[in-house]
Formats: sequence, C-alpha cells, structure tokens
Amino acid sequence: MKKDFYEILGISKSATPEEIKKAYRKKAIEFHPDKNPGNKEAEENFKKAAEAYEVLSDPDKKAKYDQYGHAAFDGNGGFGGGGMNMDDIFSQFGDIFGGAFGGGFSGFGGGFGGGQRRMKGSNLRIKVKLTLDEIANGVEKKVKVKRKIQAPGVSYKTCGTCNGSGQVLRVTNTILGRMQTATTCPTCGGAGQSISSKPANADAQGMILEDETVSIKIPAGVVNDMQLKVSGKGNDAPGNGIPGDLIVAIEEIEHEFLKREGENLHYDLYISVAEAALGVSKEIEAVGGKVRIKLEEGIQSGKILRLKGKGIPSINSYGNGDLLVHINVWTPKTLNKEQRQFFEKMLTDDNFIPHPEKTDKSFFEKVKDMFS
Repeated sequence: MKKDFYEILGISKSATPEEIKKAYRKKAIEFHPDKNPGNKEAEENFKKAAEAYEVLSDPDKKAKYDQYGHAAFDGNGGFGGGGMNMDDIFSQFGDIFGGAFGGGFSGFGGGFGGGQRRMKGSNLRIKVKLTLDEIANGVEKKVKVKRKIQAPGVSYKTCGTCNGSGQVLRVTNTILGRMQTATTCPTCGGAGQSISSKPANADAQGMILEDETVSIKIPAGVVNDMQLKVSGKGNDAPGNGIPGDLIVAIEEIEHEFLKREGENLHYDLYISVAEAALGVSKEIEAVGGKVRIKLEEGIQSGKILRLKGKGIPSINSYGNGDLLVHINVWTPKTLNKEQRQFFEKMLTDDNFIPHPEKTDKSFFEKVKDMFS
C-alpha cells in the first residue's frame, strides 16, 4: 500500500504552498543521490518525495488527492507520478535545490551540472467520454493521438554557447560583491544541443507529427473531470530528451434513466394507482442490465427502495454504492365515465382516505435517510 503523500513530506493537510516546497527541498536534499551514492533506499525515498511534491504543489491535483487519495492518479495503466525517473525529477524540480549541490546536479542519469541537460517534452491533453456502464466496470480505451516525435535522421551537436549544460552563467558586480546567476541558454533553449542536420519534413527542432494509437486502462469508479496520466505518451523532446505525458480528462456521458450521485445511483420508477394498490413485479434499469424488483401491496408514492451494491464501485476500493429506486404513483389525468364513477364512490370509502401511520416517514425524513 502506498504511503500517504503528506506523511512522506512530514507535513499536515493544512500546510501552505511554501511549507510544502520547503518540506520537499529538505527531503530531496536528505536523499539526493549525490549525497547517498549507491544507496537504493535513499534513491527510492528521493523519488517518493518528488512524487508527493508533484501532486501536493499543484492545487488541482492536491484537491483530487485530498478527495480520492492515490486512486485519483494511480490507475491500472501507469497513471500518476509513480513512473517518475531521475531525469523527470531533475527536469521538473531542479530549480528547487538552488545551490545545495554546487549549483547543479552531477551526472546522475545525465542530469544537470557536470553533464548534458535532458529536456522534457510538452504534455498532451485529450478528453475521453465514458458511459455509466464503462465507469462501473472499468474499461480499456484505444485513442489516436497526434504527437511530436523526433524525425528519423536528425543529428545533434553540443551547443557551443553553453557547452552542453543548457545554462549560461552571468556574473554581476554588486555592492555585496560578485553575484553569479545561471540562466537558460538562449541559443539551445536549455537543451544543451543544437541540430547539425535534419530531414526536410522536420520542424526547427527536428520533430515531426505522427499519429499513434495509445491504449488507456481506465479503472472503475472514475468521476467526471478526473484527470489520469499516461507517462511518456506526450510530445517527444528534442535531443533524445524525456517524452511528455498524455493527460486524460474523463467526461461522463449522462445516462437516459440513471442519475449518479457519487457511488450511488438514482432511478425514478413510475407506477399506476392500480399497481400501487395491488403490488406488482417491475423491471428497472441498472448498470450492466435490467433487474427485477417486487413492490408490496399498498406501496406509497415517495417510498425509496435501496438495492445494496447496485451502484458504482468506489475508486478507493471501498466497495460499491447502492441503487436507490424512487417510487412515484402516477395519477391519471383524464378519466372515462366508468372510471370517474368508480373514484367518486371511493371518495367516502374509508379504505381510500389517507391514514398515514407513524412508521410512514415524511418527505424530509426520507431525504435525510437517503443521504445518511
């Protein structure tokens, strides 16, 4: 079971963005590979801290994590930050370390400082529409994505301006002495390389557009507007850099009869006065197909029948929600002569005069029970 992100960074849920950043920097410096050469446990802790910071430093991701936990990002197909490698971490969060390691990172996985900087490609975003049945059961979707890839035949050479570091140093004289700052190389844009040759169909960065079919495994219980991440399926980066990610936004297709509320489903069942009085067996809609229910004699309009476990699975694996069937007795709007005469006789019949019992709950009590 994955460790809680707040626990990894040693902070509370009420921590401010600055406190989150400070806690991450402290953990990252503690477990940095330069400080712990050859220590696999330290490397894993370093990655965990980066994964926690990736989520908690982003307000939208943090809100989803607070609501759904790890399941908001960890689907069955490599979603979330768990697939981050050292290059991912250094390319995304390298500036947080400042001068803690001599102004750069020394050659771990081709990182900063002593070696060539590896760029990360841009993310791609798509929207996937899902039916209620697909959400209830989980589904694998194949989508066609137009992504940038490095063109065959592209070759690179080390940037002459930054000598492959991706940064240039500037020295400024101040009243406090000489100040040295590092900025992104203006020649190569931080890639550390420039193109020496490329095919005619490639762009200025040596990239071409190509259609790729990507398989996305979507876990059961996702919610509308939830975002999942497929690592490495975004745009490639120039110079054999790290590919970006494919961000998948979930769009729930509204069901014709079933209304979703979290893990619970609601269904309005309309029955006639005769059916309500006599009791009847009815077939109703449910995820995965129809189900048959038995209505007792004298069932009242407004009664709610709860079908346990017939709702949507919890994305946190807490079980299934319920299907709530709302009974609505349909009153005929027009009557023929014979029908009218029958109901006129029943106006004074004691069996047709309302006699609610104490066990018959009011509308507000039913609503209260429904949400409890």
